[in-house]
Amino acid sequence: MKYMVDSPMNSRESLVKRILIKDRKMFLEDSRKLPMFKEPESDVKIIADFTEYNPLHIGHLHCFKEAKKIVPGGMFVAIVPGPFERSGRGLPYIMTRQARSKSAIALGADVVVEGPPMGIMGSGQYSICLARMFKALDADYIPRGYKPSPEFKVILERISKGVGVAPKPYRMVDMESGEVLLHGKLHEDNYVIVSLSKSLTKIDFNFQDKFIFVPRLEDVSGTIIREAVVSGEINSAKQFLPPETIKILKNELELDRAPLHQIRDVEGILYTVNQSTVNDLKILSIIDERTREALLDKRPFASITELMECVARGFSRHHPQRVLSSLEARIDRDTLRRYIENYPPVIRILNYKSEEVLREFKKRITHRRLEVCQ
Repeated sequence: MKYMVDSPMNSRESLVKRILIKDRKMFLEDSRKLPMFKEPESDVKIIADFTEYNPLHIGHLHCFKEAKKIVPGGMFVAIVPGPFERSGRGLPYIMTRQARSKSAIALGADVVVEGPPMGIMGSGQYSICLARMFKALDADYIPRGYKPSPEFKVILERISKGVGVAPKPYRMVDMESGEVLLHGKLHEDNYVIVSLSKSLTKIDFNFQDKFIFVPRLEDVSGTIIREAVVSGEINSAKQFLPPETIKILKNELELDRAPLHQIRDVEGILYTVNQSTVNDLKILSIIDERTREALLDKRPFASITELMECVARGFSRHHPQRVLSSLEARIDRDTLRRYIENYPPVIRILNYKSEEVLREFKKRITHRRLEVCQ
């Protein structure tokens, strides 16, 4: 099934379409590549941090600085997702990954590499991809912000010792002993840490003493930041945003490359749903059987609103948005499975501090195929 773009090429909508088409081609090529291995030629310590930087705010910067204090000579590698520009919630990012990587470098990161395409995967799938990226980078340290609580302290102690903790329905379980460490749910930041420890354990990556746990800053409002971006009044959120982020955001707004977080490829989504064969829809990632049957029964659709009424509620409240991202990307389950198994077939460098830093990074990561994005 071929989808053509014939919209004007000077709008944010056409930018989103171009990103989706380019990233789909790259994703399909990556699913057929195999990683390579070779001994590193440098002993510089890698501080690998995964953050969406949507946008980079003072909470991110706080975690960043605390990690650099603990490992002052380390190379800070920021992992910024990734193809299709969709978050783990399935929602479009405010800015492209190129702009987000630029803000990371402006605030002190040494290298920014491309992370996994979160929006078209389940949470467990992209957690595995993140774990494999940390392993591919041979990370020496992994900084993570968390929300402190007496109950969670026990879990952090286990993870610090290299013990995986598995999130189960309403309980957190030590993967070695089977002991229930906590009953109930976790704060989102804390859940990410637990889920990552499980994924790192599954891929056999020794993370003992690698995590740097940083208490998160309170009262950083993502809602205020998003409203400031939409209104164009970025300064109204300046208490949450470093000056470097504000400068980059303003530049993206002036170039009509932001905000993107409310923009979908509506034309492409409707075309996919209305024109796909039954098998085309059946093999797409994320889309469950109940939703697929409803889409086939109710099509053709004239709007996203109509389509969304057919999306079944999944385990996550973000499921409907992930369904939309799957319809945009049009990646089938088998291709996604191969991609995850081989992830990352190549480490794409989105940005870097200097040529000297890039050379040192290449010497440290000789065991993987590298590609510098222009």
